Amino acid sequence: MNDEELLHWLEKAISGDESAFNLVYEATNQEVYRTVSFLVYNKQDVEDIVNDVYLRMWRSIDSYDPNRPFRYWLHGIVVRRIQDWKRKAWRRIRLFERNRQMACEPFVRADEAIKNSELQQELFDLIFRLSYKLRVVVILRYFNDYALEEIANLLRIPVGTVKSRHHLALKQLRKFYELQGEDAYVH
Repeated sequence: MNDEELLHWLEKAISGDESAFNLVYEATNQEVYRTVSFLVYNKQDVEDIVNDVYLRMWRSIDSYDPNRPFRYWLHGIVVRRIQDWKRKAWRRIRLFERNRQMACEPFVRADEAIKNSELQQELFDLIFRLSYKLRVVVILRYFNDYALEEIANLLRIPVGTVKSRHHLALKQLRKFYELQGEDAYVH
């Protein structure tokens, strides 16, 4: 369902119609889940963040401007919820001995269904090696097709910063890929 088709249901959801909100949820849930799972490692955290995104969406749906793309507004909520989660997680890690926490907690990739080929698997592995700041730019740019200016607005950072992160991310991905190829010849 595209944004124009969703507009009718959004108007009903704004007026408090829960069934219309459920239709909006069904139309966007997989996309939101996929985006969050690319940016957060732990599956339980992904589910908590997705739930929080829709709770926040329900609470603020009356502030949605129908003259702007809905998915762009929704991805803004997604990015802010992830940033809030990362800030809270950082505080928890500092409180509960960061090193022990990081060593004991395995990284779990949340959405195994989207990894259906070896090439995709390799690409995802390389993307997951990027820092969060670089990874979020790559995910928003290539998996959600946002322009660099839109990413800057979503992340609330200057366009120049997005451009430099984008450039650095691609440079690191090339380096990771080259190193991966060299490792194949060594073994």
